[in-house]
Amino acid sequence: MDLRRRGTNLPKMGDFNQSVILEAIRRSHGGLSRTELVSATGLSAQTVTNITRRLLDESLIEEAGKTIQGPGKPRTTLRLNAGSRLSIGVHLDPAMMTLVLLDLTGAVLERTRLRMHSDDARWIIAAMADSVEALIRRSHVDRHAITGIGVATPGPIDAAHGTVIDPPKLHSWHRVPLRHALQDATGLHVRLEKDTTAAAVAELWTGEHPPDGSFLFVYLGIGIGAALVLDGAVVRGASRNAGEIGHIMVDPDGPECLCGRRGCVEVVCTPQAIVERAERAGVLSDDRVGSDAESVDARFTELCEQAAGGDSGACAVLGTAVHHLGVLISALTNMLDVDRVVLGGPFWSRLSEMCLALLPDLLHRSSATRAVRALPVAGAVVGDDVGAVGAGCVVLDEVLTPRAAALLLDS
Repeated sequence: MDLRRRGTNLPKMGDFNQSVILEAIRRSHGGLSRTELVSATGLSAQTVTNITRRLLDESLIEEAGKTIQGPGKPRTTLRLNAGSRLSIGVHLDPAMMTLVLLDLTGAVLERTRLRMHSDDARWIIAAMADSVEALIRRSHVDRHAITGIGVATPGPIDAAHGTVIDPPKLHSWHRVPLRHALQDATGLHVRLEKDTTAAAVAELWTGEHPPDGSFLFVYLGIGIGAALVLDGAVVRGASRNAGEIGHIMVDPDGPECLCGRRGCVEVVCTPQAIVERAERAGVLSDDRVGSDAESVDARFTELCEQAAGGDSGACAVLGTAVHHLGVLISALTNMLDVDRVVLGGPFWSRLSEMCLALLPDLLHRSSATRAVRALPVAGAVVGDDVGAVGAGCVVLDEVLTPRAAALLLDS
């Protein structure tokens, strides 16, 4: 069955149809001929011809040689002109700021990382703007080709006003107008997105998922969040803050949470909670100077290195953490009935080996649909940069992805 998005030959559908054609070409990897585009999109040959001519004129696509397929004249392959449009993705994690420059295919051209030595909003925004300018200079790209900057931040966010509202791990932030501040500093269009949502967009762009598929993305950073993809689209929620899972209970005997209950994800599954459990168990020495993001990052790395070296205590602490993750993920997947589970984020690579060894069996045992199908579990294709890449893809997504809203015509 052909699961690709289909266009429409009704009048006034130009923008939607253009996006359908661009998405078909992008997903094909090697490119498509006009005849293949007719088959892939359901559009008439004349519509495909008109739109591809316009896309060639705008340099969004380019001709990539001719192929012979059976009788008749050779067919010209059309592919994305990768360098014609660029985007910058910024991931603001309390421990690390990551910036990437993407081409139109979502490929990373340049990247840079900056340790977060302060959570002061003014310092962070200034450092972000300086890093954007340095990234552009180092890459030697045409600034006019950059369609915008996507910024992935911890939630909650006020998407309408472009502000970040009291994120738990950025203690000095209160209604910070990040979008407007960065636009003023760089002169570039800025799109603000939750880090978990951005990560799911990155997986959509870079992973091999069916266009109408579904998956749960579990984001492992200084905080833990989730994102849902249904029918090939990210579910953002009414306020664009879907995926706040910090107060789901996974251990009724766990530590008390600020919300008044015990054993919530926030106090059991986060890197800080795991480090504190290791310190209480004597696996890590209890001499940590602070609980800032940088200190937690370093101690979590130390714990994972001990486990990789065969330390039984470290393995037990991380094994307990993976079990709690399994409780969380099984509750979400049983409710949502998705095709697969994807995990990623800045802390994922350090936990990936143990998670991939233990989670599939944990989820299978508690799956409500295990008699019907298996539930695949995989790591994100992008790796630790998934938030930054996703933020850049959010900007490209505005250019390339067909939107159902485009079908709502003015009278």
